[in-house]
Amino acid sequence: MQRIMIVGQPGSGKSTLARMLGARTGLPVVHIDHIHWMPGWVERPRDEKTRLCHVVEAGEAWIFEGGHSATWNTRLDRAQMLIWLDVPVGRRLMRVLGRSLRWHGRNRPDLPPDCPEGFHRETLPFWRFIWRTRHSARAGLQRLWDRVPDGKARVRLQSPAEVARFVDGFARSVPPR
Repeated sequence: MQRIMIVGQPGSGKSTLARMLGARTGLPVVHIDHIHWMPGWVERPRDEKTRLCHVVEAGEAWIFEGGHSATWNTRLDRAQMLIWLDVPVGRRLMRVLGRSLRWHGRNRPDLPPDCPEGFHRETLPFWRFIWRTRHSARAGLQRLWDRVPDGKARVRLQSPAEVARFVDGFARSVPPR
């Protein structure tokens, strides 16, 4: 398994899972937030995000976590496994709040430089976005899930216990690089 695509809504645990799998496999981990954001919380132009996603997707080995659904089809074509973290909105909101508190004033590893976590003018709109898109974004992820071709590995995880069992089993079944 050399190319793993991880998707889920905000706060579902994509970055954490990607880091855990990367540590166990030695595969390079790519966080979409490094593509989406430039230093200082400046959003990268859409065309540039698409180009950078395609550069990653063309690589031979990666764990690529996150959105930019405009590139999901090409990413899925290259991926050997799709992992969908299908986590309830309440748990996701609590995780987002928790990481904001835990990392307040500092950069999380899945963010580019000079993007400290915290409570700022975009925090409340982001929480509203999570709530407002809880059904529509999940429906989009379901459509992606339904398009996974036969023979391609796909895993849907809905709880921390399922994630822990998956990581434990994955670590035993994939030889280190």
